[in-house]
Amino acid sequence: MKKIIVVIYLVLGVNTFANLTLKIPKPLGEMIPTGYKVIEQIHGDLNKDEQDDVVLIVKKIDKSKIVTDEHGKVVDRNRRGVLIALKNNDTYDMVIKNLSCFSSENEYGGAYFPPELYFNIAKGNLYFHYGHGRYGYWEYTFRYENRDFKLIGYDNSRNRGPIILEVISINFLTEKMLIKKNLKPSEESGKEVFKETWEKFSMPTSIGLSEIHDFDRLYIQRMIEESQ
Repeated sequence: MKKIIVVIYLVLGVNTFANLTLKIPKPLGEMIPTGYKVIEQIHGDLNKDEQDDVVLIVKKIDKSKIVTDEHGKVVDRNRRGVLIALKNNDTYDMVIKNLSCFSSENEYGGAYFPPELYFNIAKGNLYFHYGHGRYGYWEYTFRYENRDFKLIGYDNSRNRGPIILEVISINFLTEKMLIKKNLKPSEESGKEVFKETWEKFSMPTSIGLSEIHDFDRLYIQRMIEESQ
């Protein structure tokens, strides 16, 4: 019986529970595509007009993606996407509608849990942060430009438990990449000794959020290497 209730909640209760609980502004709620639910929203000024813009994380409603995972748990493996609306007094201007660029939070993680995705707005920039526990993290930084959000930064920390093995920071505005490699990976955490290397690169075109089909297949360093 419990399993049946969970399935009903995941399949039928999506708009009833998720959208109402998040208290989405009515003008914006009317812009949410049919067949999707809102699972998260964040607010902040994204275009420097001192108004509270909105980022909505949405999830497709497809009962065929409600499955029983490898541990016997009923999970929703529908993909996630992002809607970004810029506030204009009492109305909203939807500038981004990328409905499936993120995998499900319930994807199979193998021997370890899948990366956890966090969203944040700070200093006018939009951040997508993937935390992967003992293995480190990677983060994308976007900035509003010409009715899209351009990728302006990428950071990656490769860890072994608490020990940082390598940190890469890429600035697409200056076209410079900082690589910090731990020269003493066998030492305990806090005793890392890093060698810093700066590299210059050139990207022929910028990467827009509207153009990204799947973040899991967005191999930044490979893209940079292939563009040289």
